[in-house]
Amino acid sequence: MFSGLADWVTDVVDSLGYIGVALLVALENVFPPIPSEIILPFAGFVARDGGATLPGMIAAATVGSLLGAIVLYGIAAWIGPDRLDSFLLRYGKWFRLTPADVRRAEGWFDDNADRAVLICRCVPLLRSLVSIPAGFRRMNLVRFLVLTLIGSLIWNAALVTAGYVLRDNWEDVEPIISVVQYVVIALIVVGIAWFAWTRLRPGHAE
Repeated sequence: MFSGLADWVTDVVDSLGYIGVALLVALENVFPPIPSEIILPFAGFVARDGGATLPGMIAAATVGSLLGAIVLYGIAAWIGPDRLDSFLLRYGKWFRLTPADVRRAEGWFDDNADRAVLICRCVPLLRSLVSIPAGFRRMNLVRFLVLTLIGSLIWNAALVTAGYVLRDNWEDVEPIISVVQYVVIALIVVGIAWFAWTRLRPGHAE
């Protein structure tokens, strides 16, 4: 399935150029399984091959990142804390999650919002998901977009330039990014396991 998705991604970029890159990156920000490690290096290869320019591909990818981030931010802002609290009051016991837990997480995000958005934009998987807490907390939209622009520009420039430099070997970028992504996923799983253990262990106060 991944191979077929990668073929579709390269076909779109090859056919639509800047627009294809922007659209695919926007989709990737909303639906992370679409592989940015394929989109961006191939965009660099297309630029090196003369089908586009390197700055143009980086700019197109960054526009796509902003569009995708706005969509997720908007969805999370629409859900908002009231709907989330209602959900937790009804179903939170199944997850051992309470509104108080969410308040603590929100407090952490409020204290670290700028760093969280900027850094996570350069981390696989988290670069998409960070728009969700930003939307829930209704982070100042202008500040959110500026930080998203900076972080996404760094990420996009690195991967597009890597594809540009590697030329026909642009696929070599994907295994490296995949390793980083697996590390991130492992850390998330460990974090979830730790949270579950602290909530479910004997003697934990309800």
